[in-house]
Amino acid sequence: MTNKNLPDVAKETHTEKFAPIDWVGMGSIELPILLKQEDGMYRIPARTDAKVSLDKKPSRGIHMSRLYLITQDVLSKNEMTLGLLGKATDEFLKTHEDLSTQALVQVNFEAPLIRKALKSANQAWRSYPVILSAFNENGAKKYYVEVVVTYSSTCPASAALSRQLIQDNFKQQFGNESVDFDIVHSWLGTTQGIVATPHAQRSFARVKAEVGPDFNYGLLIDVVEEALQTAVQGAVKREDEQEFALRNGQNLMFCEDAARRVKEALDKKREIFDYVAEFSHVESLHPHNAISHISKGLKLRSF
Repeated sequence: MTNKNLPDVAKETHTEKFAPIDWVGMGSIELPILLKQEDGMYRIPARTDAKVSLDKKPSRGIHMSRLYLITQDVLSKNEMTLGLLGKATDEFLKTHEDLSTQALVQVNFEAPLIRKALKSANQAWRSYPVILSAFNENGAKKYYVEVVVTYSSTCPASAALSRQLIQDNFKQQFGNESVDFDIVHSWLGTTQGIVATPHAQRSFARVKAEVGPDFNYGLLIDVVEEALQTAVQGAVKREDEQEFALRNGQNLMFCEDAARRVKEALDKKREIFDYVAEFSHVESLHPHNAISHISKGLKLRSF
C-alpha cells in the first residue's frame, strides 16, 4: 500500500543556499510528433527539450514531471507547429507560476520532404534536419526555425585554374594549324580536350530564423535552396545530372558567396524577422573546412 505522504525534496527552501538558476528542465525527451505533408499526416520520432527558469523564489528545484507530462500530452497528439510549441510554454509557466518567468521548448527532428528532379519526371524523398523552438517570457513569445540544407559548392579559383589549363591545352593542340570546327567540337568532348576540372564539395548551410507562430519550416528550406541553386539531389537520370553540372558551373561559390546569396534572399522575406547562419564547405582540396557566418540580429550563440 502506497503512503500518500511521500517526501518532496524539491519543495525544500533555504534563502542563502538555493540561488536562482537560468534554466532547468529536460533534454532529448523521446517523443513522436505529427507532421502535415502534402500527401497526408506523418508520425515521426523527435527529441524535445523542455525548460523553465527557476527565479521567483529560492526553491531547490522545479516540477520536472509536470514539464514531461505536458510535453507528452500536448506535443504528441497534435500537428506539430510553432504555435503548438507556444501553447506548451504557456502550460509550463502555468504549472510553475510560483517559480518561473521564462519557458523554452525545442523539438529536433528530420523532416521528410519530396523533391522533384531538376529535369526528369523523377522525384525523391529528402530528409532535412529541423529544430523548432518557442521562448516565452511572462506570456510574450518568440518563435524560431532552424534548418540544415546540403548543397554543392564548386570553387571559383579552381574553376579559373582549370579553364587556363584547358586554354593552354587547346593552344598546344591547335595553335599552329587552321581550326576545323567539327574536329575541335569532337575534341572538346574527350578527356584529352578537357584536361582539368574544378574541385567541388558537399556543403552545409545551417540557418536559424526568428519567425511568427504560423511559419512553416519548409519555406525556409525553399528560400535557402533557391538562393544557392545547387542543393543535392535524390533520384537522378542523366539529364538531371547534366543540369546539376550546369548549375554548379553557373553558380561557382566560395563560402563567402554562399553567405551573401542567402543573406540577400532572407532579407527579402518579411516573414523572417531575424536570422543567423553558418556555411561550411567541406573541402575536397584541404583536410579542413571553409566556414562563413551571417546574421541580422541573432548571434552564433543562438545555435
